[in-house]
Amino acid sequence: MRPDERRQRIMDILMDQGSASVEDLAARFGVSKMTVHRDLDELEQAGLLRKVHGGASIQSSPQFESDFRYREKIAVEEKRRLAARAASLVEPGQIIFVDDGSTAGGIAEHLKDIRPLTVITNNLGVIARLAPIAGIDVIALGGQYSRKFNGFFGILTEETLGSLKGDIAFLSSSAIQGDAAYHQDQEVVKTKRQMMRAAGRSYLMVDHAKFGRSALHFLTGLDAFTAVITGAELAAADQAALKTAGIPVITVEEGSRQ
Repeated sequence: MRPDERRQRIMDILMDQGSASVEDLAARFGVSKMTVHRDLDELEQAGLLRKVHGGASIQSSPQFESDFRYREKIAVEEKRRLAARAASLVEPGQIIFVDDGSTAGGIAEHLKDIRPLTVITNNLGVIARLAPIAGIDVIALGGQYSRKFNGFFGILTEETLGSLKGDIAFLSSSAIQGDAAYHQDQEVVKTKRQMMRAAGRSYLMVDHAKFGRSALHFLTGLDAFTAVITGAELAAADQAALKTAGIPVITVEEGSRQ
């Protein structure tokens, strides 16, 4: 097996399991532990995983955000509820922004019947889902494509956003600490901020497990959003803290479709 094939197989294992030990990977591929360490070093330098004691992980940390394919498997049912509720805030004829996040991206499935509509996004999954649908105009933001985030970022993305205005922005974030949102990647942060500036209203869509987490880069205070949309599974203490801080929160019950 060529090194590039083995590294792809390592990523497939991590996508499925979240983490793996060097010993297990060496046994699976019939190579030395040193060879596995070299593979993991290459993948870590590419930003695809993080090395941990005795192995590697694709799970998020304060400095590392998971690959979108892994994030799509987390809190699936809750994210569907949040997407349906967010879509209920959209009216025909509006212009909306959707960011790269797996949570915000889920709204695409619920927008196909809200027409006419203009959707501006850097999320390749949203572009692919909505571009074929008559009555929905998709403005795909250019820029450098990131396989890890399945979206477009950089100077071209930001310059394009600077020339656009819309009604609503739907954003996700990987970490909520206190009354602020954070993210691990500065390019992602810049694009999200640009979307917020371009929209009349902004909503943050986050599953309840994002609360109490930390990440490297400050995105914005939660008071910058019209409301935070999250699951009713959010801990009572977190709900109380948001209420005390004056942050509007939309909690979506289990079994709810909007």
